[in-house]
Amino acid sequence: MKKTYLFFSGLFLILLAANCQFKQSNTDGSGGRYAEVVSGSGNNLSDRGALVLNYLKNRNFKQLASLVHEDKGVTFSPYAFVEKQAVKFTAAQLKTLKLTDKFQWGYYDGSGEPMDLNVGDYFKKFVFDQDFTRAPETGLNRLVKTGNTISNLDKAFPGARFIEYHFPGFNPQYEGIDWVSLRLVFEEVKGQLMLVGVVHDAWTI
Repeated sequence: MKKTYLFFSGLFLILLAANCQFKQSNTDGSGGRYAEVVSGSGNNLSDRGALVLNYLKNRNFKQLASLVHEDKGVTFSPYAFVEKQAVKFTAAQLKTLKLTDKFQWGYYDGSGEPMDLNVGDYFKKFVFDQDFTRAPETGLNRLVKTGNTISNLDKAFPGARFIEYHFPGFNPQYEGIDWVSLRLVFEEVKGQLMLVGVVHDAWTI
């Protein structure tokens, strides 16, 4: 009886250790909600969003290209209102995109000055100005927060699905006016959600 007890006790400890090791290997080491996703359902909005977020965070444009709508490409908008002349990349263009490539992404709210930025600077200001893999709030097909810029998401991407990653604010003295959101917009193609939009939103001047 004693030998049997020791055998099962040892087996339990081995299984427990293996489980702990598995959990550690499936996190980013910092407890974030969106640890790296290497696979997932192509029509699951949360899974698809997490995968795209990871590629955006790491500026992995080649991998991102594999999730971009083949015909429509992906549109980048610095503000909630998506302009018709917003910068758009096809999957082929993304594969060769460099952080030093420069574009006019639109016009700055308030000043009206041209937004001439290279890809690296644009991403720092209007894509991953915060680590959205750690966003405390998300919204599936709903706007979590809107500001003084009108969102035309439904008209710019009719019939699309989207997921919003949202930070409600950072400095208490601003009483939430320093909120920021990133919206990833998808259209379904042959049962797969394909990226068509990356829309940044925040309170503007």
